Amino acid sequence: MNVLGLRFAANMSILYGHLPLLDRPAAAAADGFDAVECWWPFSSPAPADRETDAFAAALDDAGVRLVAMNFVEGDMRTGDRGLLSSPGRHGEFRAGIDTAVGFAARVGCRILNALYGNREPGADPARQDQLALGSLARAAAAADTIGAKVVLEAISPREAPDYPLGDADAAVTAADAVNAVTGLTNVGVLCDLYHHGRSGEDVPALLRRHAARIAHVQVADDPGRGRPGSGALDYPAYFDALQDIGYHGWIGLEYEPTRDPAVDYDWLPHLRPGR
Repeated sequence: MNVLGLRFAANMSILYGHLPLLDRPAAAAADGFDAVECWWPFSSPAPADRETDAFAAALDDAGVRLVAMNFVEGDMRTGDRGLLSSPGRHGEFRAGIDTAVGFAARVGCRILNALYGNREPGADPARQDQLALGSLARAAAAADTIGAKVVLEAISPREAPDYPLGDADAAVTAADAVNAVTGLTNVGVLCDLYHHGRSGEDVPALLRRHAARIAHVQVADDPGRGRPGSGALDYPAYFDALQDIGYHGWIGLEYEPTRDPAVDYDWLPHLRPGR
């Protein structure tokens, strides 16, 4: 696979999720990364200063840059896929906006991922969409004050059948709706090639179609959600398409690790583990 010119960041929540949070930046640095991303890293939407201070210090001490972070999304490992459209829990998302934007400003992070949330039994989908639009408008306005982008992510229906943004076009439509309401232009899409490929979408075609709206990319292979090259997805073609559209953003490695750096990162020859 030709990855020349592409920039990769380690997703600390999945690659190093077996470690305590404050140990993850150093582990990523030891494997050769200078950029990282993460899911919501704090214990609540409004954590104590000592918690955010400790995480900022861990990033700084390791010498890695946080390039993308989720807003409050619930428990990803048990099936939550965001809270911002939940009639009962959207307040948790909104309560975490100031923390997310403040921490991003502090550490130089400029991509904030807002997971839309699943459809819920008994909830009116139109009401959920209304809540989502309001939540996202608040997040976009706050992010704009620091020059950050909010991104929306499509998730494969095979993985999250109740998640309404099931393909790239749906994510772009939702992002455009927020920009129309706010009058801003800082809501784009996170293009997770694992989800698009797993759903059977033509990934190179969608990358070219939505190039102007793609603010962040993530990767994993299918089946198994391992590193690119471990499954059946055509990553050589995907990376060629990213290079063809002139994508210069970060690519988050959001795949399940073997925990052997020689295996997990052998497809990234520019990494120098143990630097």
